[in-house]
Amino acid sequence: MSSMVADPPEVASGYRAGRTLPLRVELVRQLKRRRTLVMGAIMFALPLVLLIAFQIGGEPGQDNGRVNLMDSATASGANFAAVNLFASAGFLLVIPVALFFGDTVAAEASWSSLRYLLAAPVPRARLLWSKLVVGLCLSLAALVLLPVVALAVGTAAYGWAPLQLPTGGTLSSGTAAQRLVIVVAYVLVSQLVTAGLAFWLSTRTDAPLGAVGGAVFLTIIGSVLDEVTALGDWRDFLPAHWQYAWLDAVQPQLQWTDMIQGTALSVTYALVLFALAFRGFARKDVVS
Repeated sequence: MSSMVADPPEVASGYRAGRTLPLRVELVRQLKRRRTLVMGAIMFALPLVLLIAFQIGGEPGQDNGRVNLMDSATASGANFAAVNLFASAGFLLVIPVALFFGDTVAAEASWSSLRYLLAAPVPRARLLWSKLVVGLCLSLAALVLLPVVALAVGTAAYGWAPLQLPTGGTLSSGTAAQRLVIVVAYVLVSQLVTAGLAFWLSTRTDAPLGAVGGAVFLTIIGSVLDEVTALGDWRDFLPAHWQYAWLDAVQPQLQWTDMIQGTALSVTYALVLFALAFRGFARKDVVS
């Protein structure tokens, strides 16, 4: 009597799903891409552009009586680094995050290489996991590169001195360095919503520009809605409402309340979007 139970599919000797598409291989592939090199160059060049602007236009804030973070840009290298983050956190830093997450899966589909990767065979969850981790690493590298270069350029131009606070007072160099680390970490966390949007869209379309542009567009819409005061407390549910909570880290007394709320909101949205990406891709009919 023949068995009614189907035989399990044959698996090649030595095959381990967890060893397919190693992170190192995927990271090297992404680092060699032109968009990675271009984005790295932009992050490297921005502090130099601001330095030239200050050299040509004079010290910021010298013609008005207002005191803010931008006015203290030339006070020290630490101030210059903080100002670079302030000037770029609202929009510029959104672009590398959207690019590294939105271009990853959709680019493979546009090149018609996605189905060949899955036929390697690379499990779909493994494929997404590798690309998600690499996207996170590249985004972190971009966000770290900017303040590091700004700190080096600012220190060479304006010297190594305590961080002057816009509210008055200073932070020692050691404390300022710790606060900048907190700022970079929070900026990365606040960008996770954009990362989640781009990653989810990347699994839904074969057009990389559509995934990247869609994530940037939705992020901008969130920022616009946050300016609508008529929404009242509903704005607390917008990630954009907390994007500058890191300014509490450049105060005499470090305040965590807003950063904790912003982190919780961003992580929650990001986890939902990443889960939708994995769930949708697992059921997607990949033909490209």
